[in-house]
Amino acid sequence: MAEQKYDAVVVGGGVAGLTATIYLARAGRKVVMIEKNGECGGLVNTFSHNGYKFDTGVRALLDAGIINTMLKDLKIELEVVRSPVSLGIGNEVLNIEDKSSLDDYRNLLKRFYPESAGEIDEVLRIIRKIMKHMDVLYGIENPVFKNLKRDVGFIFGKILPWFPRFLLTVRKINRMNAPVEEYLKGIVTNPSLRDMIAQHFFKNTPSFFALSYFSLYLDYFYPIGGVGRLAEALQEKLLKLGGEIRTETTVARIFPDEHIVKDDRGISYEYKNLIWAADLKTLYKISETGKLPPEVRKRIEDTKDKFLANRGGDSVFTLFLEVDEPLESFAKIAHGHFFYTPSTKGLGETHKKELDDLLNNFTKAGKEAVLSWLDRFTALNTYEISIPGLKDPAMVPPEKTGVIISLLAEYDLFRKVEEAGWLEEFIGEFEDRILKVISGSIYPMLKDKVIHHFSFTPVSIEKRINSSEGGITGWAFTKSMPVINKIQIADRSVMTPIPSVYQAGQWVYSPGGVPMSILTGKLAADRVLKGAKAGLK
Repeated sequence: MAEQKYDAVVVGGGVAGLTATIYLARAGRKVVMIEKNGECGGLVNTFSHNGYKFDTGVRALLDAGIINTMLKDLKIELEVVRSPVSLGIGNEVLNIEDKSSLDDYRNLLKRFYPESAGEIDEVLRIIRKIMKHMDVLYGIENPVFKNLKRDVGFIFGKILPWFPRFLLTVRKINRMNAPVEEYLKGIVTNPSLRDMIAQHFFKNTPSFFALSYFSLYLDYFYPIGGVGRLAEALQEKLLKLGGEIRTETTVARIFPDEHIVKDDRGISYEYKNLIWAADLKTLYKISETGKLPPEVRKRIEDTKDKFLANRGGDSVFTLFLEVDEPLESFAKIAHGHFFYTPSTKGLGETHKKELDDLLNNFTKAGKEAVLSWLDRFTALNTYEISIPGLKDPAMVPPEKTGVIISLLAEYDLFRKVEEAGWLEEFIGEFEDRILKVISGSIYPMLKDKVIHHFSFTPVSIEKRINSSEGGITGWAFTKSMPVINKIQIADRSVMTPIPSVYQAGQWVYSPGGVPMSILTGKLAADRVLKGAKAGLK
């Protein structure tokens, strides 16, 4: 017997799960959200350590016509500030203020690569074109969060004039699905320049998504109190609406034939509908489908095989620093959200062929080869640096600064090092090299002003949020994507072959950032509510 019956059970307390649960609760459904950690938010989370506040995963938020529209619809007030971005190469830093900063970016690249001036102009021409596409793509409030039956003015004043341009833009976007590395090879002959443009993106990122980032830099904002304030505000709204939350609870088995979820304590939850807003590989591993009709089992097994054959996307290594230096020292150098590349050489094959060779011959290569590779990897990489106190001074103690330094990292490397028994040593070596590179270049004050430091790895990300391969934006970009990746059919992304089970979050659409997680959470809730209405007829 189930402990309690629910109209809906939502598994996963990230922003997708929170969104889905809120909209179900607002519609009067009896709903419970189950989250494995003690707090909600997943990678949209802020934590305190020694008086410093740090953001766990996401460094700033991107509206994309979704976040602010959702907050407005839910009547949630979130105090925010702009999160301006800086780009840096070597000892030069560009503060991005508006669209005119694109000219400064072009000039910055030309100073380092004067022989590639014509190719740089061509890349910038493409980026400008993509920026216009982005203005169309995110040019209106997302209609999924609008009550179109009541807001006829929005339909005739916004959607109808916008929709033809949207369809044309989508067609153009779909032509730029080639990996950015390959796309740039057709334009830029200098491999170092290609790396400067592309190496802080995930491997094989679609060209449109990668080259749209200059536009997105202008749209970043930061909640006062940290990125986690978004998740906290959603949680507060959920509880006000009567939704239930079970934290520190892991779903162990799903019995779709009985519509029952069982947690790790043996407690059962009976549901009419289930929304899975967590790792999709886990969903199919723990679902007991033996009693379902054969044709249904076949569809489920086919989907399971597809997911298990694919990998989570790139993960990150993140170093957190508590620094005995005032914010003003850092403010003189760059904004609080900073993409920095210390070397103009570029990674080249360091993060591809060299790493693949190392992983394929890991035991034979030995520790010295790994550390030698790590020297090159940290020296040539691009870093995402976040200083929360420059966006909200209350995030740090007086006259101190908290610094977050991240770079893309390969999960398999950390897993192999862990299996070899020297993970803690490897993490320490990684931390030391990052500090050496950054203190030896853009932030010299870090040489002797770091009071304390610690880090998160791809392995710790996997353990904390149960994310396959430590992926932070869903699936790795491959030739055969296991989920929907076209915006015009995003509504289909929430469907599963499991009866009465829907999916939401970063794993159900590619690429899956915060706005897409929120959107799929709402789409999944809408599917549940639509199905319930159909059942009443």
